[in-house]
This record gives sequence, structure tokens and C-alpha cells, in this order.
Amino acid sequence: MTLMTSPPHGAERLSDDLLEGADQIAEFLFGHSSKRRKVYHLAQTSRIPVFRLGSVLCARKSRLTAWIEEQERRNWRTEIAR
Repeated sequence: MTLMTSPPHGAERLSDDLLEGADQIAEFLFGHSSKRRKVYHLAQTSRIPVFRLGSVLCARKSRLTAWIEEQERRNWRTEIAR
């Protein structure tokens, strides 16, 4: 039995993709951890893809990036329809 010690080619390790806590999520999204209250608000209103590990609010960078891209596509479609 062989244990895999590194991710497959092109795959990120989960720890490289994981943001733990509202401070890290705010830093990733807004460039500063002082926006953590905004992260909590968006999480509470279910507007951003987050989850909890115990009591810690977490998110994947890849999911947040995909969510932002989807928001951009929706906005672009709305502007074209006008």
C-alpha cells in the first residue's frame, strides 16, 4: 500500500486553499482584516460560500474566486440586457 504524500499534478493541497477565520477571509476578499464584520454579515445572509469547522468560519479560496466570477457574469448579463 502506497501513501500519497503530495497532491496529484495540478491539484492544490487543501491547506493551501483554506481560509480559516473571518480575518483571513476579509484579507483575501477585501485586502484588509478590518473588514471581518462585513464577512460575518455576508455569511449570515448566505451571500458568500463559507462553512464552519466547529465554531471557526472558513472558506476555500477557489470557491470564493468562482463565486466572484459568477457574480461578475451575472452583472455583465444584466448590463447587456438593458
